[in-house]
Amino acid sequence: MKKFTLNVNGTSRTVETDPDKPLLWVLREDLKLCGTKFGCGEELCGACMVHLDGEARPSCKVTVESAAAKAITTIEGLSAQGEHPLQKAWREAAVPQCGYCQSGQIMSAAALLATNASPSDHDIDEALERNLCRCGTYGRIKKAIKMAAQGEGR
Repeated sequence: MKKFTLNVNGTSRTVETDPDKPLLWVLREDLKLCGTKFGCGEELCGACMVHLDGEARPSCKVTVESAAAKAITTIEGLSAQGEHPLQKAWREAAVPQCGYCQSGQIMSAAALLATNASPSDHDIDEALERNLCRCGTYGRIKKAIKMAAQGEGR
């Protein structure tokens, strides 16, 4: 066991855990931030997507030790009240079905919009290629991203 001080959603948080513990489980179990979901554990589905220094990364294979020096943003860090432009657009476009993949989808979309304020369909497809939606709401996801990019729902 080792102590780590993490910068999570702009707040310094200290945990004592195994250095090899995946960041996903530190967020969910130790810090009680359960918006980041476990999907596959193999970096294949995107349900566990978070931002590490602004870059969308699956947290299931990132160790707490490797994440300790980075700024970590979870879905809770976008807006505690669900008022981030993407979260609003998601609701307005009726994106969620089962909802399980949505936090990961939104985190990937937020990273995209942070670097590309007016993404094309190709840009969106490329940025979200690591995210799976078992309900198949890809068309609505793309619509919501474009709505947020255009300032709709703000």
